[in-house]
Amino acid sequence: MNTRCHFLEKSFVAALSLCFSKLEASTPNRKPIVILRSSWQTVNIGDIAHTPGVLHLLEKHCPNIEVRLWPSDTRNGVKEMLQNRFPKLNIIQKEHLDTAMQEADFLLHGSGPSLVAKNDVQKWIDKTGKPFGVFGITFADTDEKTSQLLSKAKFIFFRDSISLEFAKKNNITAPIMEFGPDGAFAVDLRNDALAESFLIKNNLTKGKFLCCIPRLRFTPYWKIKNKPFDKERHLRNETMKEHDHAPLREAIIAVIKETDMKVLVCPEDQSQMDIGKEMIYDKLPAEIKQRVVWREQYWLTDEALSVYTQSAGLFGLEMHSPIMCIGNDIPAVVCRFHEQTSKGIMWKDIGLDDWLFDMDQPEQVKRLSATILDIAKHPESAKQKARAARLRVELHQKNMTQCLMTNL
Repeated sequence: MNTRCHFLEKSFVAALSLCFSKLEASTPNRKPIVILRSSWQTVNIGDIAHTPGVLHLLEKHCPNIEVRLWPSDTRNGVKEMLQNRFPKLNIIQKEHLDTAMQEADFLLHGSGPSLVAKNDVQKWIDKTGKPFGVFGITFADTDEKTSQLLSKAKFIFFRDSISLEFAKKNNITAPIMEFGPDGAFAVDLRNDALAESFLIKNNLTKGKFLCCIPRLRFTPYWKIKNKPFDKERHLRNETMKEHDHAPLREAIIAVIKETDMKVLVCPEDQSQMDIGKEMIYDKLPAEIKQRVVWREQYWLTDEALSVYTQSAGLFGLEMHSPIMCIGNDIPAVVCRFHEQTSKGIMWKDIGLDDWLFDMDQPEQVKRLSATILDIAKHPESAKQKARAARLRVELHQKNMTQCLMTNL
């Protein structure tokens, strides 16, 4: 009996050793696993766009890695949209997060208005001690803990030069800190069927319309998310909404009067359909309205981008629809104001100074209509300018992905 037990024990140990030998032999050949921390919310097609943009970059430049998405929110059709474009994408479920963290080799924090998931980055460090990096954020956080956390990153790419300089002045000491454009530039989502139906219904012809996006100074999240009413922000919105939208109406009127173009007033977030109607469409002269389309429903990133790519250009008070347009060689004008972060400065960083307007600077606002009219009248030269900016972005983003690969 003892002899038999000894034999079985030796056999079990030998078999176990063989399994470990095979595992060790295969481990060097397995794909590195990168967790992408992204997908911040679904009420804004720009916040949605961060994720598919970075996924496309990794797919294109880092084909030999496995990417797993750690999202905040993929509801409202966003999960299905991502899986349709990236069918092999592993979206981490909350109950599997600890296992996913142990299996992964690297944490990549995606594009955003800040180090959005700094608590989760800290959790990653505490639980795994493994490296992390940051792709394309705006940064203006003076919190010392955040600075200490970022200093542990293998690399940080800031989506505007002001953020980069701010980080340097605030003693962030990551070994690589450079300008790195927003991930949304790389979005290639499409829903051509929905877009075509919308364009036909509204008599919009490819290349014969511009898109216009309204916006209040502060997004009224109390209307579209479970957020408390903010009286102070609401009053600021009410005070400035005519100031901010009157120049957009003037540009629309100029385009309608001086060209054969139409204009589509459309949203980037769920609050902007009402703003577009109140502050733009309803205030236009009757004869101008005949060639202006107001979109009544919110849309997802894939349908919006399919429409944008059929347009002659886009202008307005938002940032990420212009980003997605430039990423697809569509001219785009950005109008910004004091309440926004420094993200708009990325337009200067990619050579589009002439298409960036500060709505708090009257001398700049005076040039807005003429600039938009020039895009409408000279679509080919405007498209060439957009393409040149896109090529600059792509060079920077290739560098970002190469930096990731050297740290795996």
